[in-house]
Amino acid sequence: MNVNKIKKYLSKNIVCLVLFSFIVLGTSLAETESNKETVSSEEVKANELKNESSYEKTVLLANSSKDYLVTPGDIYRLVFAIGSQSIDYEVLVDSSYKIKVAHLGTISGAGKTFFQLKKQVEDIVNQNYPMSGVQFFIYKTSIFKVTVKGEVNQTFTKSVNALTRLSAVLENNLTAYASKRNVTVISQNGTKRVYDLFKAKRNGTLAEDPYLRPDDTVVVSRYERIVTISGSVHRPGTYELLDGENLKELVELYGEGLTNRADFSKMELLRNYGVTGYSAQKIYLSENSISDNYEMLLNDAVHIPSLNELRSVIFFEGAVHIGDVNASLESSNKVEVEFKEDENYAFLLRCSKGLFSSVSDLENAYIRRGSEIIPIDIEKILYVSSSSSSSIVVKEFDTIVVPFKQSFVTVAGAVRKPGRYPYIPDRTWEYYIGLAGGFDEDRNVSNAITIIDPNGEKCAEGDFIGKEYTITAKSNSFTYYFNKYAPILTTILTSISTTLVIMATVGN
Repeated sequence: MNVNKIKKYLSKNIVCLVLFSFIVLGTSLAETESNKETVSSEEVKANELKNESSYEKTVLLANSSKDYLVTPGDIYRLVFAIGSQSIDYEVLVDSSYKIKVAHLGTISGAGKTFFQLKKQVEDIVNQNYPMSGVQFFIYKTSIFKVTVKGEVNQTFTKSVNALTRLSAVLENNLTAYASKRNVTVISQNGTKRVYDLFKAKRNGTLAEDPYLRPDDTVVVSRYERIVTISGSVHRPGTYELLDGENLKELVELYGEGLTNRADFSKMELLRNYGVTGYSAQKIYLSENSISDNYEMLLNDAVHIPSLNELRSVIFFEGAVHIGDVNASLESSNKVEVEFKEDENYAFLLRCSKGLFSSVSDLENAYIRRGSEIIPIDIEKILYVSSSSSSSIVVKEFDTIVVPFKQSFVTVAGAVRKPGRYPYIPDRTWEYYIGLAGGFDEDRNVSNAITIIDPNGEKCAEGDFIGKEYTITAKSNSFTYYFNKYAPILTTILTSISTTLVIMATVGN
């Protein structure tokens, strides 16, 4: 076989191979599409069966529910016998609610349950055809639409039936700010009713979770106060409070009371401002806070510890409040504060902000950890946004020492009440001399003073007095010193004169 024949042979076979490949590929693709169609068809059938099964359950439930209301769109079946003749026909409920009972009359189903209508229809048939074996039942239930808006993820319209309750429509559709205690349902005729879904869920008050009706509009309001209770109560959780409800209701009604080991003498309230957990104040509640019904604010979180809890604590010492946070600080205090593992000082200090006052020297505070002293500028952490974090982790039995920052001015010399007086900004020397009772006029003439700053430098009399300045009233009265020392000089001179006389007498 020469070269040309070989080329011709290969050329023919390559064409055949290509054609064969296309045929195989096409067959494979067709089979794939066929399989997809089969799978898709099976899925559709499965969904149809599922929906059909669900609908059948709804029909069965409607026939057995004593509170199923007659609804436009319902289809009922009426079956009875007249002699050997069987009567069987369907009744469609329209918007007029008129129900035609064969040729025996028409009745209204408005406002009635199906059970009430059923009895009325069967009584009419039995009155006219005794022993007719009458049966009246729901063949198909109505499907209608309701609209939901307000504090939901988005306004939507949903298809429901007369056995759909309000809570079922709202499930998984509420925003984080939705109120479950202030949900308004506006009926087709404009009637408004407000429902409390918490009562329905907690107490089983089904009147607060009604069945929806055709063309209802559901409006979900935003909550006003939502608070959290944790620790030693029977039902800890997050609850929405109604007007007038505070700590007493939170503990006794929502939390269902304290457990046997509750340590209510150590109750804490974390009062959040703005973002929860970021800017907060920790308040220590007294044992009477529950009976006094302490006021609860939006995002408050109450923790009631157990006597079994092992608490990690640190101490605040110095210019800090103890007890009444509105009391003035007149002496150093020591306050015990609990903390969580791995908590840093930035968060702890924000939560404990209520311990400090205007006389707390936050800038010069420090942590005493055993023999170690760690400076911490509380003022920057609390009030400077760029310094609102701290890498210092809280350790058990740390002591945060907060010095007093009240400064003083010393008044000395020829005044009636020399001493140290609280510094007040923008005051001249006259103010502090006045605090000291004024000049001692017997010792001071022409209000002569000297003013020295903390560095020992002399200051002008017209300047404002600064922190830790010393004002000295000069003792410059000649009369005062003369009257004070004249008796002494007289005694000394008399003694000298007497001595000279004696010496002269002895010499003679």
